[in-house]
Amino acid sequence: MTKLYRTPTGCLLEKDQKFFQLPFAWDELINADNLSALLDGAPRWAKAAGQKLNEQTLLAPLGNQEVWAAGVTYLRSRQARMEESKSAGGGDFYDRVYEAARPELFFKATARRVIAPGGAVRIRHDSKWNVPEPELALVINSSGKIVGYTIGNDMSSRDIEGENPLYLPQAKVYDGSCALGPCVLVSEQPLPAQTQIRIEIVRGGRPAFEGTTSLSQMKRTGPELVEYLYRDNSFPDGCVLLTGTGIVPPDSFTLASKDQVRITIEPIGTLVNDVA
Repeated sequence: MTKLYRTPTGCLLEKDQKFFQLPFAWDELINADNLSALLDGAPRWAKAAGQKLNEQTLLAPLGNQEVWAAGVTYLRSRQARMEESKSAGGGDFYDRVYEAARPELFFKATARRVIAPGGAVRIRHDSKWNVPEPELALVINSSGKIVGYTIGNDMSSRDIEGENPLYLPQAKVYDGSCALGPCVLVSEQPLPAQTQIRIEIVRGGRPAFEGTTSLSQMKRTGPELVEYLYRDNSFPDGCVLLTGTGIVPPDSFTLASKDQVRITIEPIGTLVNDVA
């Protein structure tokens, strides 16, 4: 198992439960030719960095990459979006997207808007209904190859999006609206369909919401989403693509300040963020 971490001192490789400091900038590394082979040989030439990880100093696994997102890739998301936008006349839009050949793809965040593991995500001050969306994130190089996987939290203002589907950018794109981490799992192979995505929201030391789904519930594949994203679009430093959510809290739930969001995808790890 090969994992890449981004830290204040540079790129850190975890391989066979040992850590190595890599002499590359993040963007250079993600876009390296044959990344897996490069990292397989790293224990022979990279500087050893012990057997412990200081999770308190992790940065988001992101350099100059843009973050994009795919919507309505799970049936549960389709149902929730149809219900929340029904009064605005957009109830069947999401059903059409779910069944269409072309996926919904939208811009999510620049690097400066992305929160690191342990950092505080934000909810909009002009929204009253906010939820985290736990998602598998694809790490893609400049040529459109998926080189790894991380965990994403696509923070969303459901009341703003539900008021009018054209308000999607305001519901999705704002400072602190996305978190990524804790690492990139580097793999040439897609994650198994049975891979689970779990979320736990803790409020006042007690679970306020829990949910689980699996990648088998996704209607679209990672390569399919990437192919559409890279059509007539270029990403010189690569890109991170959130692949949609299959876990939607009940309509009665909204995030509150000081909540803690914990998203787990094994074997990547757990992304933990408080709510500002």
